[in-house]
Amino acid sequence: MNFPVELIYYIIIANIISFIIMYIDKRRAIKGIYRISEKILFSFAMLGGSLGIIMGMYKFKHKTKKYKFKYGLPIIIIIQIILILFLTNRLII
Repeated sequence: MNFPVELIYYIIIANIISFIIMYIDKRRAIKGIYRISEKILFSFAMLGGSLGIIMGMYKFKHKTKKYKFKYGLPIIIIIQIILILFLTNRLII
C-alpha cells in the first residue's frame, strides 16, 4: 500500500512553511522586533512541520539551546512517524 499522495504533499508544504517561519522569527530576533511565539512554532511542528522547524533551527542557529526545542521536537517527530505508520496500516501493534 502506497502513502496517499495528498499526505505527502501536505507534509512537504507544512515543512516548507515551518522552515520559512523559523527564518522569519530569526530575522525578527536579529532586528529586535515582535517575534513569533514558541506556542505558534510548536503548533506548526505538531501540524506536520516538525522537520522544517528542526531544519530551520540548525540552519539559522535559532533556538538551538532551548531544551523544549532541542528535545521536544524529536519526540514530536517520533510520534508523527508512528501516527503516519498507524494511519497507513504499516504499523503492526
